Amino acid sequence: MPIRRRQRGSALLFVLWVSAALAAIAFSLSSTVLGETQRTSTDVDGLRAYYLAVGGLERAEYERLWVLQGGDPKKYLAGISTPHVEYAFPSGQVGVDIIPEAAKLDINGTPPEELYRMLEAMGLDPAHAGEITAAILDWRSPAAAGPFDAYYLSLTPSFRARHASFEEIEELLSVKGITPELFYGTYVPAPEGTDGPRLLPRTGLIDCVSVFGSRGGVDVNTAAPPVLAAIGLTPDAINILLQRRRGAPLTQDQLSQFLPMAGPAGAQLRIGGNSIFTMKATGRLRLENGQLSDLRRSVGALVKYMPNGYDLPIHLLRWYDTAWSN
Repeated sequence: MPIRRRQRGSALLFVLWVSAALAAIAFSLSSTVLGETQRTSTDVDGLRAYYLAVGGLERAEYERLWVLQGGDPKKYLAGISTPHVEYAFPSGQVGVDIIPEAAKLDINGTPPEELYRMLEAMGLDPAHAGEITAAILDWRSPAAAGPFDAYYLSLTPSFRARHASFEEIEELLSVKGITPELFYGTYVPAPEGTDGPRLLPRTGLIDCVSVFGSRGGVDVNTAAPPVLAAIGLTPDAINILLQRRRGAPLTQDQLSQFLPMAGPAGAQLRIGGNSIFTMKATGRLRLENGQLSDLRRSVGALVKYMPNGYDLPIHLLRWYDTAWSN
């Protein structure tokens, strides 16, 4: 009898261990399935938000085209001087930033003193700003050799400076002293004692210079503060301008009223741009309760509007699958 009791006890213990193991496996499997289901749902929502952003960007492209072709600016959200539009769709909402390349300086033609002022306005100390200005001038200047060539040849992999005009703005990432943070922009701590976010965005070079930038004045409604500083506006004039355009884009009459306080730099301010625009769209899905999802997807495009006579009125010069926008 004692032997049989021990056998029964061992069998019961074995069954309990097997049950515990099966329960652990079932729990692990259910957790994995739940996690994969949530991940798949997030991926699907991300894809929907991506195409929502694409649709909003394309709508802004064609609305601006219709206005350029003589359509009523009041009928279309993306009017001639509108820097930002919001579209409400049944599935979500899309915000589109419309920045003319004329809001940026021409990287190949901007004088060194303007490049220097721009870099200082971006937070660089005078020595660093001067070094980067010299490096940009060296890169774009035709020469058999320059003072920075030895530095480029010492890198791994090594390369030579172009000593020719910039063909793509991303070439700046190869110029000595220019970091990804300086090129793309970054966030810096807000001053102590100020209300609002703890981190504030710092403008990058990609928002200030372009190979398609302006040589005949910058757009007063969309030019970044470092660009305004580069052309000679004082900090007080820049703050006044930012406050005025925060509510609505400046009209030609309002610009005329602002020019006296802008001083000589006012001659380099204008409304609107040429035919090339950067557009950035951010899509957010609408939830079942009507609120907008925290999930965002952004896209961007560099668009050129062609004059009459071309088969395609819009040429897509660049496309960005990820492009931050407001």
